[in-house]
Amino acid sequence: MELETLITKFQQKDVKAFESLYAMYNDSIFGVINTIVKNEDIATEILQDVFIKAWNKSVDYNTRKGRFFTWLLNIARNAAIDKTRSKSFKNAQQNLDVDFFVHSIENNDSLDEKTNAIGIKKYVSQLAEKCKQIIEYLYFKGYTQKETSETLEIPLGTIKTRNRNCINELRKMLKV
Repeated sequence: MELETLITKFQQKDVKAFESLYAMYNDSIFGVINTIVKNEDIATEILQDVFIKAWNKSVDYNTRKGRFFTWLLNIARNAAIDKTRSKSFKNAQQNLDVDFFVHSIENNDSLDEKTNAIGIKKYVSQLAEKCKQIIEYLYFKGYTQKETSETLEIPLGTIKTRNRNCINELRKMLKV
């Protein structure tokens, strides 16, 4: 079934369309969420919440504003960031085992297999180093623009401009 038809049926609350879109996108969305929260159980929970939210707010999706995957990805990214800022998440992080952190440091490639299910890694790797860095922090590590600015010691305005320019470069590559 064509993607546009699938999305229309999804917006009309067709369960088969939901299942098809979930099958198409769950690995990619899970990868992005897990990269931000660094916990598979929590990432799975957020993934379910993201698809339920998309289902409930499907009428808000507009094809003229962007691709469905991008809309879904923004919901997921925001949900993951919200979770990391929650008090319960912060308290749980204080009790993590040292092995978790060793594993995180050893596997620091944020564009892993699940995140790369849509093939984004090959496009991001073609960008200038400054773009790779900005995209890594903002989209795969879940940093805010302010946090990225502070971490990289780059003015906030520069982060915002680079982000916009880098996303435009990706759009050109993807012809979106």
